Parts: sequence; structure tokens; C-alpha cells
Amino acid sequence: MTSLVLLSGWGVDAGIWQPLADYWPKEVTVTAPDWPGYGGRSPLVSDGSLEALAEAMTDALPADAIWVGWSLGGLLAAALLAHLPPPRGLVQLGIGARFCHPEGVSTRALAAFRRAFARDPGATLAHFRRWQLGGEPDPRGAHRRLLELIDGHADAATLATGLGWLADLDVTRALAEAPCPARRLVGHRDPLLAPATIAGADCVLDQAGHCPMLTRPDALAEALIALSRDMTVARTPSAGEVPA
Repeated sequence: MTSLVLLSGWGVDAGIWQPLADYWPKEVTVTAPDWPGYGGRSPLVSDGSLEALAEAMTDALPADAIWVGWSLGGLLAAALLAHLPPPRGLVQLGIGARFCHPEGVSTRALAAFRRAFARDPGATLAHFRRWQLGGEPDPRGAHRRLLELIDGHADAATLATGLGWLADLDVTRALAEAPCPARRLVGHRDPLLAPATIAGADCVLDQAGHCPMLTRPDALAEALIALSRDMTVARTPSAGEVPA
């Protein structure tokens, strides 16, 4: 039995994972918990504290599962490896070791986005939701689907904290020293990622951008299952070895 925990990204609650529901085989169990401040959950009292985030997510991120973090969720999942018992594996979807990259979303571009968000959170969030869909086969259809799936009620403080994480988190070392297998999965037309990040991924989905769960849920589920099996094999000791 394989257990997956699906973690959403900035400005989007766990409803975005619903399109994958019909594509999981029977031997796979899936949960999609919301981060604090999303899906009706209380926000973090201590903004930006990974320790507080880990405490809030302890029950939702078990060690006997594979964590799948999308976008900001992938950065946070990697960062939490130092604060929670390690999972059986980690999949980062649509993200590198850092969010900002000179050939993707630059530090300057994110700073401008944060200033715009401070002036008008609602309009800036709505802009981002459209922007991230630019690499999908049908961006307008994907946008309609996104709005149907999510509740969209994250508070401004939670969203501002998330933007701070996007600006500051660098999980290069966490991934290099990961206590579990880690893999990266991206859409080959992701408008938020640098070409080098896409080229260096373990798995690249054709005809997909940043949100393949909306446009290619079948291919995404298949890729996640394949990566999960690969990581399970990576964790299995060879004959004569002692499990870690």
C-alpha cells in the first residue's frame, strides 16, 4: 500500500487536487490536507515560523507516507524535513530548490509582486492565479476549473507569510541532506520555472505547465505513482544490508 499526502501551493487550497481522484489505483491511499490559513483552518499565530508550521502539520504529514508538495508546498515540505520525522519520500512538483531564479521569476519581479499584493491583495491574487496557468493547453478553461475547485478564502496575513517564504526559502541543503529519497516533477511549459530547473527535473510532463492537476490529471497521477514506486525501491535495502 502506498500513501500519498498532497500539499497545495500559494493562494490555493487542497481542492485543486480533486481532478486526480479518478486516477489513483486501489493500492494507493491519498490525503490532501490544507495548510494553516486555508480551507477553513486557523492561520498560524507565529507568522513565518517553520517550527510553528511543523507543529500545526504534525498529524497531516505522517512518516509512513510520501509527501507531494506543489509550488510553495514543495518548498515547505522540503523545509519541514528538518522539523518532522522524515517521510518515505518527497516529490516536489512545479518548484526548484528556490522559487526565485534569474531566468524564471526574478527576485525583483517577486519584490514588485509583494508590493502590489500589499496595495491590493485580492486583485494581485487573482492575477497570479491566471498567470500561473499560462503554460497550460487551455489556460481559460483551466482558470474556470480552478475557481470551481477552490474556496479562495485564505486571509491576507496567511498569503503575505507565504510570499515571504517564496522570497526567502532555499532548500538546496535540505534536499542534498534529505533523510529520504527526493524527486522533482515539472510541466515542460511551466511559466514560473527557469529552463534549467525544468531540464534538471527527474520527470517532465509534456503539454503541461504549472498546474497539471487541472489539465493533465491522468498523466500527473501516473507520474506520481511511478516516482513513488521508484522511491520505494530506493529505500529498500539490498540483500545483506541493514535497514536504516
